[in-house]
This record gives sequence, structure tokens and C-alpha cells, in this order.
Amino acid sequence: MTQSNSNTGDVVSRLDKLGIVLPTPPAPLGAYVESSDTGNLLFLTGMLPVVNGKLAISGRLGENLSVEEGQNACRIAALNALAAAKHHLGTLNRLKKLVKLTVFMVTTEKFVEHAQVADGSSKLFVEIFGVKAGHTRSVLGMQSLPIGTPVIVDCIFEIGSA
Repeated sequence: MTQSNSNTGDVVSRLDKLGIVLPTPPAPLGAYVESSDTGNLLFLTGMLPVVNGKLAISGRLGENLSVEEGQNACRIAALNALAAAKHHLGTLNRLKKLVKLTVFMVTTEKFVEHAQVADGSSKLFVEIFGVKAGHTRSVLGMQSLPIGTPVIVDCIFEIGSA
């Protein structure tokens, strides 16, 4: 079932209203591109909580990172995803909605609060696109992730014309 989005075409205004300033788009850490579109979908490379080219948060959830620190890492990574989308599309007003969010996180074996950590990204996207836009989500715990990042946020957006 398709859900309508009252914020379509007004993402930039919504960010302004929320006082959100996007960071500089992240640069690839290897031999790949940060974004690729086909049809009406924009696929982004998994985004890390990087600020000014450096990992802002590192560690393992359930060991030396709290749920709140994990949520903050997810929010930073989600902001990087929006910055990469803007860089690719030229404007965020082409984003209709977030279709799918996948969050990978480094956790201990006993950590079970994955959903709460991933809400750091989900809540930001709901603020921007609205509750009616909705998004599906997968959340996974991992043993390790590249460069010591505690989370990776992977997004697929629906796009339209500006």
C-alpha cells in the first residue's frame, strides 16, 4: 500500500524549519560511489557517523557505548545520507520519501536494544518526511564494521522531479 507524503517537494523548507544544517557530503572510503539512482529510486552507500572526515563515535554497543550514543551515531550517519542525496540530486526537494532503512551496528552478544538505537535515524527521517511517508527498516547486530564505526546507515529513497 502506497502512503502519501504531505512534505513531498518541501524537504529543504522542512530542514530549515527544524534548524537542521547538513554536513559536507562524505567521500568514499574505497573504490565505489556514494550514490546511484535508477528509475525512481536513489540508493546510497552505507553511511557512517563521520564529521569533518573523521569518525565521530566509535565503540561497541552494550560494551562502551550507550543506547543514546548509538542513537546519536545513527542520527549523524542519517544526516550524512541526506548530504550525499543532496550532492547527487542537486536538491533534496527531489526526495519523495525514505523507502527502506537498514542499520548495521556493532554490539555485544547480549545487546538487544537494536531497535532503540536505529530510532536515532528513523526519528530524523520521520521529522523530515512525516509519519505518513513511513519507511521499512531492518536492523542487524554485527561483530565488526569498517574503520571501527559502531553503526552504518543504509538508505533507499524514492525520488521524483524537482
